Amino acid sequence: MYITGNSTSQSYFEQMTQLLQMEADAIAKAAEQINPDSVEQAVKLVTECKGKVILAGVGKSGIVAQKITATLNSIGIVSVYLHPCDALHGDIGIVTGADIAILLSNSGETEELIGMIPHLKHRQVPMIAILGNLDSTIANRADVVLDATVDREACPLNLAPTTSTTVALAIGDALAMTLMQMRKVTPEDFAFNHPAGRLGKRLTLKVRDIMCTGIDSPTLSERASWIEIVSAITQGGSGAVNIVNAQGHLLGLITDGDLRRWMQKTTPSELQNLKAQTIMTSEPVTVTADFLAYDALKLMENRPSQISVLSVVDTQGICLGLVRIHDLFKSGL
Repeated sequence: MYITGNSTSQSYFEQMTQLLQMEADAIAKAAEQINPDSVEQAVKLVTECKGKVILAGVGKSGIVAQKITATLNSIGIVSVYLHPCDALHGDIGIVTGADIAILLSNSGETEELIGMIPHLKHRQVPMIAILGNLDSTIANRADVVLDATVDREACPLNLAPTTSTTVALAIGDALAMTLMQMRKVTPEDFAFNHPAGRLGKRLTLKVRDIMCTGIDSPTLSERASWIEIVSAITQGGSGAVNIVNAQGHLLGLITDGDLRRWMQKTTPSELQNLKAQTIMTSEPVTVTADFLAYDALKLMENRPSQISVLSVVDTQGICLGLVRIHDLFKSGL
């Protein structure tokens, strides 16, 4: 299918790729034109900030400001998005002299932002501005200006904020990631702020958080009969039962698969003498409750013969419960 409104027909694919390239070129140009001293000052202001980072913008710039706010929060820099209109009607009260502000505006003449500036200055709040117009009111009043000027919008009418917002967002992301490197944020630090995400779970979720204990993980002695084993596995619903001594130390593990295989090769007359000590896997693979759940999953999977359940013990070998591969997958790892 082709667009025929122009003198030269283009496929939708060609048009989209050209627009994508236009925005990519604008980001590349921003990297060339941004002032090194301004970058150093901006990074210094955020690094030395003792309070919050306040971000503000209106319209599409406001949406970009909200995204930058979320990114900064995710790397441990406390940030708040403040709509300029709300600020002028009481919400400026969240701003203190310990804070800094980052203002976003393509024109640099956004009235609502300009209205905020005297109140920020009154609180002695340093201002970083990400602007598409360096010869503007906001540019003249800000402490630091990061150049986000673009030649034109990707919009065919050169009206809808497209390239300008892309560049502003890219500058905000670059600032945040520079700060992330300076603060030496580790994967564990990042995961601490993303506990519900896959990365967060893999770095923070412990076996103790998902293991089966109590009535869900019954235990038996090594003298237990096969009938008792069937009953315990059925009762617990974990597909396995731990075998322990009188002191609670783990002796072995019996899965429902182990039980079926032994019953299949045992004659009816021998069943009455079939005990747990015969069926169990002695010295089974174990983990502690503080073991990372993701590491437990890898322990189950990365072996010649995969296993579906692990015994959980403490540092003294006392049995604490079971962890199933089903529960590990269910947790979202």
